[in-house]
Amino acid sequence: MHIAEAARQIRIQDLKLVHYAGAGHIGGDLSAIDILATLYGAVLNVTPDTVDDPERDRFILSKGHVAGILYTTLAAFGFLPVAELATFLKPLSALNGHPNRRKVPGVEASTGPLGHGLPIAVGHALSAKLDVSRRRTYVLVGDGELQEGSNWEAMMAASHHELDRLTVIVDRNRLQQGATVRETNDLEALDQKAAAFGFAVVEVNGHDHGELLDVLSSIPFRPGKPTFVIAHTHKGHPISFMSNNAVWHHRVPNPDELQRALNELGATA
Repeated sequence: MHIAEAARQIRIQDLKLVHYAGAGHIGGDLSAIDILATLYGAVLNVTPDTVDDPERDRFILSKGHVAGILYTTLAAFGFLPVAELATFLKPLSALNGHPNRRKVPGVEASTGPLGHGLPIAVGHALSAKLDVSRRRTYVLVGDGELQEGSNWEAMMAASHHELDRLTVIVDRNRLQQGATVRETNDLEALDQKAAAFGFAVVEVNGHDHGELLDVLSSIPFRPGKPTFVIAHTHKGHPISFMSNNAVWHHRVPNPDELQRALNELGATA
Protein backbone atom coordinates (compact mmCIF):
# COMPACT_ATOMS: atom_id res chain seq x y z
CA MET A 1 0.00 0.00 0.00
CA HIS A 2 1.30 3.50 -0.83
CA ILE A 3 2.36 5.39 2.31
CA ALA A 4 -0.03 8.30 1.66
CA GLU A 5 -2.99 5.95 1.26
CA ALA A 6 -1.93 3.96 4.32
CA ALA A 7 -1.84 7.19 6.35
CA ARG A 8 -5.32 8.15 5.10
CA GLN A 9 -6.75 4.77 6.03
CA ILE A 10 -5.08 4.86 9.45
CA ARG A 11 -6.59 8.30 10.12
CA ILE A 12 -10.04 7.03 9.19
CA GLN A 13 -9.70 4.02 11.48
CA ASP A 14 -8.31 6.16 14.29
CA LEU A 15 -11.15 8.68 14.17
CA LYS A 16 -13.69 5.85 14.37
CA LEU A 17 -11.67 4.12 17.10
CA VAL A 18 -11.74 7.16 19.39
CA HIS A 19 -15.35 8.08 18.61
CA TYR A 20 -16.78 4.64 19.31
CA ALA A 21 -14.61 4.07 22.40
CA GLY A 22 -15.61 7.46 23.78
CA ALA A 23 -12.02 8.26 24.76
CA GLY A 24 -8.57 8.79 23.30
CA HIS A 25 -6.11 11.47 22.26
CA ILE A 26 -7.13 12.29 18.73
CA GLY A 27 -5.09 15.48 18.31
CA GLY A 28 -1.75 13.85 19.06
CA ASP A 29 -2.82 10.75 17.15
CA LEU A 30 -3.35 12.71 13.95
CA SER A 31 -0.12 14.69 14.23
CA ALA A 32 1.99 11.51 14.35
CA ILE A 33 0.24 9.23 11.86
CA ASP A 34 2.40 10.19 8.87
CA ILE A 35 5.51 9.30 10.87
CA LEU A 36 4.19 5.86 11.83
CA ALA A 37 2.86 5.14 8.34
CA THR A 38 6.29 5.92 6.88
CA LEU A 39 8.13 3.82 9.43
CA TYR A 40 5.94 0.73 9.08
CA GLY A 41 5.28 1.18 5.39
CA ALA A 42 8.85 1.63 4.16
CA VAL A 43 11.52 1.84 6.86
CA LEU A 44 11.31 -0.69 9.68
CA ASN A 45 12.80 -4.13 9.18
CA VAL A 46 9.98 -5.91 10.96
CA THR A 47 6.89 -7.79 9.75
CA PRO A 48 4.07 -9.71 11.43
CA ASP A 49 6.19 -12.84 10.89
CA THR A 50 9.35 -11.40 12.47
CA VAL A 51 8.05 -9.73 15.64
CA ASP A 52 10.19 -12.12 17.70
CA ASP A 53 13.27 -12.07 15.48
CA PRO A 54 16.22 -10.77 17.54
CA GLU A 55 17.49 -8.88 14.48
CA ARG A 56 14.27 -6.95 13.85
CA ASP A 57 14.27 -3.16 14.02
CA ARG A 58 12.60 -1.71 17.11
CA PHE A 59 10.01 1.06 17.25
CA ILE A 60 8.98 2.46 20.64
CA LEU A 61 6.05 4.82 21.08
CA SER A 62 7.17 6.89 24.05
CA LYS A 63 4.11 9.16 23.92
CA GLY A 64 2.07 6.11 24.85
CA HIS A 65 -1.17 8.03 25.45
CA VAL A 66 -1.64 8.01 21.65
CA ALA A 67 -1.83 4.22 21.67
CA GLY A 68 -4.73 4.42 19.21
CA ILE A 69 -2.41 5.25 16.31
CA LEU A 70 -0.06 2.42 17.20
CA TYR A 71 -2.95 -0.07 17.17
CA THR A 72 -4.44 1.26 13.93
CA THR A 73 -1.02 1.29 12.27
CA LEU A 74 -0.24 -2.26 13.41
CA ALA A 75 -3.64 -3.35 12.08
CA ALA A 76 -3.04 -1.59 8.75
CA PHE A 77 0.18 -3.55 8.26
CA GLY A 78 -1.11 -6.94 9.39
CA PHE A 79 0.21 -7.21 12.94
CA LEU A 80 -3.29 -7.61 14.39
CA PRO A 81 -6.78 -8.09 12.92
CA VAL A 82 -8.55 -4.88 11.92
CA ALA A 83 -11.70 -6.22 13.60
CA GLU A 84 -9.89 -6.18 16.95
CA LEU A 85 -9.78 -2.38 16.84
CA ALA A 86 -13.47 -2.40 17.83
CA THR A 87 -12.43 -3.66 21.28
CA PHE A 88 -10.31 -0.56 22.07
CA LEU A 89 -10.68 0.32 25.78
CA LYS A 90 -13.35 -2.31 26.38
CA PRO A 91 -13.13 -4.58 29.46
CA LEU A 92 -10.51 -7.34 29.07
CA SER A 93 -9.37 -5.95 25.71
CA ALA A 94 -5.67 -6.18 24.85
CA LEU A 95 -5.97 -2.69 23.36
CA ASN A 96 -5.57 -0.58 26.47
CA GLY A 97 -5.28 3.19 26.65
CA HIS A 98 -1.52 2.70 26.86
CA PRO A 99 0.26 0.00 24.81
CA ASN A 100 1.16 -3.24 26.59
CA ARG A 101 4.04 -5.27 25.14
CA ARG A 102 2.74 -8.47 26.72
CA LYS A 103 -0.66 -8.24 25.03
CA VAL A 104 -0.21 -6.79 21.54
CA PRO A 105 2.09 -8.25 18.84
CA GLY A 106 4.52 -5.63 17.58
CA VAL A 107 4.47 -3.48 20.72
CA GLU A 108 8.08 -3.23 21.92
CA ALA A 109 7.55 -1.40 25.22
CA SER A 110 4.74 -0.71 27.66
CA THR A 111 4.64 3.08 27.70
CA GLY A 112 2.43 5.88 28.93
CA PRO A 113 4.26 7.63 31.78
CA LEU A 114 6.04 10.32 29.81
CA GLY A 115 9.81 10.21 29.64
CA HIS A 116 10.08 6.40 29.82
CA GLY A 117 10.20 5.36 26.17
CA LEU A 118 13.40 7.13 25.18
CA PRO A 119 15.44 5.56 28.02
CA ILE A 120 14.06 2.15 27.02
CA ALA A 121 15.06 2.84 23.41
CA VAL A 122 18.60 3.72 24.52
CA GLY A 123 18.75 0.35 26.25
CA HIS A 124 17.67 -1.42 23.05
CA ALA A 125 20.23 0.51 20.99
CA LEU A 126 23.02 -0.22 23.46
CA SER A 127 22.08 -3.91 23.43
CA ALA A 128 22.31 -3.90 19.62
CA LYS A 129 25.76 -2.34 19.78
CA LEU A 130 26.97 -4.91 22.31
CA ASP A 131 25.60 -7.66 20.03
CA VAL A 132 27.41 -6.09 17.04
CA SER A 133 23.99 -6.04 15.36
CA ARG A 134 22.82 -3.80 12.53
CA ARG A 135 19.28 -3.57 13.91
CA ARG A 136 18.01 -0.04 14.36
CA THR A 137 15.96 1.53 17.14
CA TYR A 138 13.45 4.32 16.57
CA VAL A 139 11.53 6.11 19.32
CA LEU A 140 8.76 8.69 18.93
CA VAL A 141 8.46 11.31 21.66
CA GLY A 142 6.13 14.26 22.05
CA ASP A 143 7.65 17.71 22.27
CA GLY A 144 5.84 18.39 25.55
CA GLU A 145 7.23 15.09 26.80
CA LEU A 146 10.75 16.48 26.49
CA GLN A 147 10.05 18.49 29.63
CA GLU A 148 10.77 15.23 31.50
CA GLY A 149 14.41 15.16 32.62
CA SER A 150 14.75 11.40 32.11
CA ASN A 151 14.89 12.03 28.36
CA TRP A 152 17.98 14.18 28.63
CA GLU A 153 19.74 11.74 30.93
CA ALA A 154 19.09 9.03 28.33
CA MET A 155 20.35 11.27 25.54
CA MET A 156 23.60 11.84 27.39
CA ALA A 157 24.05 8.08 27.65
CA ALA A 158 23.21 7.58 23.96
CA SER A 159 25.81 10.13 22.92
CA HIS A 160 28.43 8.76 25.30
CA HIS A 161 28.03 5.25 23.87
CA GLU A 162 27.94 6.55 20.27
CA LEU A 163 24.63 4.84 19.53
CA ASP A 164 24.42 5.88 15.91
CA ARG A 165 21.70 3.34 15.10
CA LEU A 166 19.32 5.10 17.50
CA THR A 167 16.86 7.65 16.12
CA VAL A 168 14.77 9.92 18.32
CA ILE A 169 11.81 11.41 16.45
CA VAL A 170 10.09 14.41 18.02
CA ASP A 171 6.44 14.98 17.14
CA ARG A 172 6.91 18.76 17.18
CA ASN A 173 3.28 19.89 17.11
CA ARG A 174 3.94 22.62 19.73
CA LEU A 175 0.78 21.83 21.72
CA GLN A 176 0.14 19.79 24.83
CA GLN A 177 -2.76 19.36 27.18
CA GLY A 178 -4.38 22.74 27.71
CA ALA A 179 -1.71 25.03 26.26
CA THR A 180 1.21 25.48 23.93
CA VAL A 181 4.55 23.89 24.77
CA ARG A 182 6.14 27.36 24.75
CA GLU A 183 3.71 28.62 27.41
CA THR A 184 4.23 25.54 29.56
CA ASN A 185 8.02 25.18 29.42
CA ASP A 186 9.78 26.60 26.39
CA LEU A 187 12.06 24.10 24.60
CA GLU A 188 13.73 26.50 22.19
CA ALA A 189 16.23 26.30 20.73
CA LEU A 190 15.48 22.56 20.55
CA ASP A 191 17.89 21.85 17.70
CA GLN A 192 20.76 23.47 19.57
CA LYS A 193 19.91 21.66 22.79
CA ALA A 194 19.91 18.27 21.06
CA ALA A 195 23.17 19.06 19.27
CA ALA A 196 24.75 20.07 22.58
CA PHE A 197 23.83 16.61 23.90
CA GLY A 198 25.83 15.02 21.07
CA PHE A 199 23.09 14.21 18.54
CA ALA A 200 23.10 14.71 14.80
CA VAL A 201 20.05 16.93 14.31
CA VAL A 202 17.83 17.08 11.23
CA GLU A 203 14.48 18.85 10.77
CA VAL A 204 11.70 17.64 8.48
CA ASN A 205 8.09 18.31 7.59
CA GLY A 206 6.45 15.60 9.67
CA HIS A 207 3.56 15.29 7.22
CA ASP A 208 5.74 14.92 4.10
CA HIS A 209 6.24 11.21 3.50
CA GLY A 210 9.08 11.79 1.05
CA GLU A 211 11.07 13.89 3.51
CA LEU A 212 10.40 11.43 6.32
CA LEU A 213 11.44 8.48 4.18
CA ASP A 214 14.68 10.13 3.07
CA VAL A 215 15.75 10.83 6.64
CA LEU A 216 14.43 7.80 8.51
CA SER A 217 15.92 5.33 6.03
CA SER A 218 19.35 7.00 6.16
CA ILE A 219 20.40 5.96 9.66
CA PRO A 220 23.10 6.44 10.82
CA PHE A 221 22.70 10.02 9.76
CA ARG A 222 26.20 10.74 10.99
CA PRO A 223 28.54 7.87 12.04
CA GLY A 224 29.19 7.79 15.77
CA LYS A 225 26.23 10.03 16.65
CA PRO A 226 22.63 9.16 17.46
CA THR A 227 20.07 11.02 15.35
CA PHE A 228 17.51 13.56 16.57
CA VAL A 229 14.72 14.19 14.04
CA ILE A 230 12.56 17.23 14.69
CA ALA A 231 9.38 16.45 12.75
CA HIS A 232 7.33 19.64 12.42
CA THR A 233 3.67 18.62 12.63
CA HIS A 234 0.21 20.02 13.38
CA LYS A 235 -1.95 18.62 16.11
CA GLY A 236 -5.17 17.30 14.57
CA HIS A 237 -3.74 17.31 11.01
CA PRO A 238 -5.30 17.47 8.45
CA ILE A 239 -8.82 17.95 9.83
CA SER A 240 -9.68 21.64 9.42
CA PHE A 241 -11.47 22.16 12.74
CA MET A 242 -9.01 20.05 14.76
CA SER A 243 -5.68 21.26 13.35
CA ASN A 244 -3.54 23.33 15.74
CA ASN A 245 -6.29 23.34 18.36
CA ALA A 246 -5.28 22.28 21.89
CA VAL A 247 -8.93 21.48 22.68
CA TRP A 248 -8.49 18.30 20.64
CA HIS A 249 -5.73 16.92 22.85
CA HIS A 250 -8.20 14.38 24.19
CA ARG A 251 -11.63 15.57 23.12
CA VAL A 252 -13.82 12.93 21.47
CA PRO A 253 -15.61 13.86 18.23
CA ASN A 254 -19.39 13.68 18.41
CA PRO A 255 -21.31 12.06 15.52
CA ASP A 256 -21.52 15.27 13.48
CA GLU A 257 -17.83 16.06 14.02
CA LEU A 258 -16.88 12.51 13.13
CA GLN A 259 -18.80 12.75 9.86
CA ARG A 260 -17.25 16.12 9.03
CA ALA A 261 -13.77 14.73 9.65
CA LEU A 262 -14.42 11.60 7.61
CA ASN A 263 -15.82 13.72 4.77
CA GLU A 264 -12.55 15.66 4.70
CA LEU A 265 -10.73 12.33 4.38
CA GLY A 266 -13.05 11.06 1.68
CA ALA A 267 -14.69 8.42 3.87
CA THR A 268 -18.04 7.69 5.53
CA ALA A 269 -18.97 6.72 9.07
